[in-house]
Amino acid sequence: MIRRFDENPVENKKYVTRHGVYAIIIKSRKLLITFQASPHNEYQLPGGGVDLGESYLRALHREALEETGWTISPRLKLGIFQRYVFMPEYNLWARKVCHIYLCHAVLKKSKPLHDDHSPIWKNPAQALEILHNSGDKYFLKLAILKGYV
Repeated sequence: MIRRFDENPVENKKYVTRHGVYAIIIKSRKLLITFQASPHNEYQLPGGGVDLGESYLRALHREALEETGWTISPRLKLGIFQRYVFMPEYNLWARKVCHIYLCHAVLKKSKPLHDDHSPIWKNPAQALEILHNSGDKYFLKLAILKGYV
């Protein structure tokens, strides 16, 4: 059974399962997170949906680069959780299955490829305070407790 965080499913809504990959990106004891502008206006772990036929690790590299401009080195899969959300950018009710990876930042290659994402470096305590969803916070706390961050 996959642990669920945040909102309960809304009755009478049909949810589409959407797998996504998200990165806890570390460099020099700092974490690289993103602020996603409208319609979300929230701090998040970098990541997003896995495209049809794409591997989780390929998607993780692509999403990190698109949202932060950084290349990464995945080190460890920390776990999975699920969230039930409405995704206004897709007009979709989604059961998001979120795969969380611990990664190291390798090289800044560009600015973010998505204009609505702003990467920001924070220390772990600051990141815990501002991350929006409880699943992201749970896995960041786990990484801190295990001494990964």
